[in-house]
Amino acid sequence: MTATDTRPAPPAAPPPRPPGWGNWLVAVGRNAWRQLTSMRTALVLLFLLAVASIPGSILPQTNVGIEKVQAYYRAHPTLAPWIEKVDGFNVFGSPWFAAIYLLLFTSLIGCVVPRLRDHYRAIRSVPPNAPARLDRLPQHATVDDHDGDLKAVAATLRKRRWRVVVRGDTVSAEKGYLKETGNLVFHLSLMAVLVAVALGSWYGWHGNRILVTGPDSGFCNSLQQYDESKLGPRVDESKLPPFCVTLDQFEATFQTSGQPKQFKATVTVEGDGPTRTADFSVNDPLRLGGASIYLLGHGYAPILRYTDRFGKTQTKEGPFLSEDGMQTSSGAISFPDANIDPKTGKRDSSLQMGFDGLYMPTAPKQPPYLRSEFPAENNPGLLLTAYRGNLGLDAGIPSSVYHLDQNQIDAGRLKQVGEGKLLKPGETWTLDDGSSVQFVGTKKYVTLSVRHDPGQDIALVAAVCALVGLMGSLFGKRRRIFFRLASPSPTSSSRLLEAGGLPRTDYPGFAEEFASTVAAVREKT
Repeated sequence: MTATDTRPAPPAAPPPRPPGWGNWLVAVGRNAWRQLTSMRTALVLLFLLAVASIPGSILPQTNVGIEKVQAYYRAHPTLAPWIEKVDGFNVFGSPWFAAIYLLLFTSLIGCVVPRLRDHYRAIRSVPPNAPARLDRLPQHATVDDHDGDLKAVAATLRKRRWRVVVRGDTVSAEKGYLKETGNLVFHLSLMAVLVAVALGSWYGWHGNRILVTGPDSGFCNSLQQYDESKLGPRVDESKLPPFCVTLDQFEATFQTSGQPKQFKATVTVEGDGPTRTADFSVNDPLRLGGASIYLLGHGYAPILRYTDRFGKTQTKEGPFLSEDGMQTSSGAISFPDANIDPKTGKRDSSLQMGFDGLYMPTAPKQPPYLRSEFPAENNPGLLLTAYRGNLGLDAGIPSSVYHLDQNQIDAGRLKQVGEGKLLKPGETWTLDDGSSVQFVGTKKYVTLSVRHDPGQDIALVAAVCALVGLMGSLFGKRRRIFFRLASPSPTSSSRLLEAGGLPRTDYPGFAEEFASTVAAVREKT
């Protein structure tokens, strides 16, 4: 009789659950991190960073020269607003540029940290065991009649800066860790440069200012006194270093071709210690309170003396912006308080005066008067066009101080009352209503950039280290040499020493180095 198993069958195993959203997100994140921290991605991001820097070197930047940006707007009125929308005039402070270098920074960290750990382990480890067949290595040689003293072989290799270990009848030697060390130093230096850029963006500040010669045209280190300025998000405006600068004199010399030869500005400094006089030039900035004052450019500020129909005289000066290398400059000088009736004191906005001008330091002797022939003031001339009417300054809308409001001219609220008139210093032009304007002369001005960048020293040191690391990476060659003693001959006490060499990287000169090393070992036999 056969026994029957009456136990119930075990329940069927439940089907495997499909992976949930959590596992899918973890897998996607792991794969994204793996791709981001690959060397290929780092190289692509580095290339993108270089490409993204091109607009910053081609287009004028507001943090360097606001007047050049304004000139670009005048030259390209349709294209400039589109460039402004994509931060083309502030490339290095734009969100898309910051996104690229932050991704590059993250990618470099993911690449370098594991390699740094592996390199540290490799440096602390000893050279590997000698292969069983040295004759199969790219370089092979033998030393006959060797005395069998492997300690002498090791000492010879150490004198030639090899890392050596002796194991029984073999000697293993290795050299060339400088290549990987230089590679890591290069990448760590790139990371330091990115850190320096971030520090400069967070804790740095800058301001641009056009400064005219004379005691009445100085400025102090306050954002309200800059033509254009920007603070980092971690900078407190109240903690800016206190100093005031007045331009006493500016000297410019030129070659016969008109090319600049030497610029030198002399200023009076107050607030940064005792009042003193200081000189600085284009490549020699002035250091004040942790900030650097750079000389970016220069120009001329014509002085006009306007006498209105009631006999009231006003004198004003205005910096004119350079348009070419010969300092042909354009600008405007306005007199909004002209032609006020002295009896009633009533100000008629329709009788305001404005003058559009083209200044030529060396004007042509014959018309047309379109551009200067030399940047120095050899034959100065000011080509003026007079306008009378509402200048549009009372509307409270910001406008350029370098040009009259073109909208007022187009609307007929500001009318031309005199054709272009070329004036030499001291000459006077009488207008249709009996008022007159005199070209008194000019003052010189300089364009200054005041900057504080706490990351610039770090960037300099990192750039030097990157260059040193790159040289080590290019010229360092990883290679190994092995020696093995053969079994002694029964009839002789001398032994055969076999040598083999292996370059770990492409090294055309390894054959000569291997031969010279074996020759040195042979001499010690």
